[in-house]
Amino acid sequence: MFTGLIEAIGVVRRAAPAGKQMALHVDLGPTVGRDAQLGDSIAVNGVCLTVRRLQGSCAEFDVSGESLARTTLKSLKPGSKVNLERAMSAQGRFGGHIVQGHIDGLGTLAEIRKDGDFATFRITASSELLTQMVAKGSVAVDGISLTVAALDAGSFEAALIPTTLQETTWHLSRVGDPVNIEIDILVKVIRRQVEQLLPAGAELTVEKLRSLGF
Repeated sequence: MFTGLIEAIGVVRRAAPAGKQMALHVDLGPTVGRDAQLGDSIAVNGVCLTVRRLQGSCAEFDVSGESLARTTLKSLKPGSKVNLERAMSAQGRFGGHIVQGHIDGLGTLAEIRKDGDFATFRITASSELLTQMVAKGSVAVDGISLTVAALDAGSFEAALIPTTLQETTWHLSRVGDPVNIEIDILVKVIRRQVEQLLPAGAELTVEKLRSLGF
């Protein structure tokens, strides 16, 4: 489990496709790499990966075909910068929200509005993802725990403070960039449980919830 608080920016050293899979080599840097161990879980741009091999601060990860198909990892190349977070320890402080490292889908950075050192990012996404978000709720984008500041039928917005911009890859972002999106697990669980109350084939709507007494 992760928190969505990025610890460091890593650098891709090698991204080698092997059939439908890929071997990904990332320089973890001194913060994440100093105590990395074989078998550790590390979120790379929000995707939970397992350390297969270590050479100094450089870690090798196996990326499955499923992860390549559902995330932006397939577009990584030598020199690419990535957000890194180690799995949360039992003694750690919980500063973000529950992030599993299981990407639900992709979005596209549609707009960047700067306000001094602050910025608001607008991200377009599918209705399947957007209907599972709530205003002022949490969402993980490229592994970063963010608050949904605004939400409409085609996109959502997140306000970024200077620290988040500078200490993640988001200060390098450009309009049109694809991003990894992970919906808040609490929202997914609640939605799934409510759907079980509906008749087969019925859609989850506000009207249906009202009819059920919610």
